[in-house]
Amino acid sequence: MIEVTGLTKRYGDKTAVNDLTFTVKPGIVTGFLGPNGAGKSTTMRMIAGLDGPTSGSVRVNGADYRRAHVPMAELGILLEAKAVHTSRSAFNHLLALAQTNGVPRSRVAEVIDLVGLGEVARKRAGGFSLGMGQRLGIASALLGDPQTIVLDEPINGLDPEGILWVRNLLKGLAAEGRTVFISSHLMTEMALTAHHLIVVGRGELIADLDVEEFVALASTNVIMVRSPQATQLRDLLLGPDVTITSKEAGLLEVRGVSAETIGDLAFDHQIRLHGLAVQQASLEDAFMEMTRDSVEFHAHTTTAQTGDHTGDPSGNQSGAPTRVAQTAGDSR
Repeated sequence: MIEVTGLTKRYGDKTAVNDLTFTVKPGIVTGFLGPNGAGKSTTMRMIAGLDGPTSGSVRVNGADYRRAHVPMAELGILLEAKAVHTSRSAFNHLLALAQTNGVPRSRVAEVIDLVGLGEVARKRAGGFSLGMGQRLGIASALLGDPQTIVLDEPINGLDPEGILWVRNLLKGLAAEGRTVFISSHLMTEMALTAHHLIVVGRGELIADLDVEEFVALASTNVIMVRSPQATQLRDLLLGPDVTITSKEAGLLEVRGVSAETIGDLAFDHQIRLHGLAVQQASLEDAFMEMTRDSVEFHAHTTTAQTGDHTGDPSGNQSGAPTRVAQTAGDSR
C-alpha cells in the first residue's frame, strides 16, 4: 500500500506538488495520470525516497520506505529504464543489484526469464533497443519480489506483444495481492489495464476514482438511434428534458432519455430500429475534459491561407501565406 498525505514539493518559487493526499490500495492496478508538468514524476520520486518532500509524508506498506531494512522487497520501482551501466550485460546489471540488496542470485535468472530476455542476457545493455531496455527496467523493479510496484511508462518502446505481456503481468501481480501503481500517457492501454485512477494537474489532485466512474463523469450519455422511421420516433421522443440532433438521415443522437425507454417506445409504436447504442466517452475523452484547465504546455497548429489578401486585417498585402496559430483546447 502507498499512503500519500499532504504531500508538497517546492523548488524555489515553483510548487511542483501541492498538498496531495491519496492511497494506492493492494489487489488492483492503479493508474497515475496527468498532463506534462502535472507533478507525476516528482510524486513518484518522493514515493521512492529520491526526493524529500517540502511537507507531508509518504508511507509504503505502512512505513517510511527510506528506513526499510530490505528496500527491494518493499518497493520495486522503474522511473528511468536507461539507468543502467551500459557496458554491463543484462545479467551482470541485475546481479550487481541483487548482491547489493541481499537478493539471492537465483532470483536474477527468474526475472530474466519472466521478462523474456533469456537470449540476450549476456549482451551489453548499452546495445539494447528501447523495448529491451524497458524489459530490463521492469526486471530490475521486480528483482526483490516486492509487495509494492511503481512503474513510470512501463510500455514505452514495447511492441504489441510486449504491451500485452505487461498488461497481463501487472494484472497478475495485482491478483497476487500486491500494490501496483503505474503512470502512462497511453489512455487506451490504461483503460484496459487499470481499475482505479489517481489524476493530477498542476501538482494538485483532480480525481481519485475507479476508471468507470471517471469516464462516467465526462460522459453525456448520448443514445445513438438508427431507424428508417427516425422522423416518427423523433416526434414521439421530444419533450422538455430531451434533446435530439441528427447529422444524417435515419440517425438520431438523443440526450435526456434512456436507451431502455427508447426501445420500449419504438416497440409500442411498431417502429423498426436498426441500431440502439449508448455513446459513452472514452478514457481519453474523459482525461482531456477533466484536465483541460491543468495543461501547462499547449501545442499550436499552423494553417496556411493563400489567395487574394487585399484588405487582409493582418496587413499582409504580398499574397504570401498567412500563418494563423490556434491554441489547442481554446476553441470551446
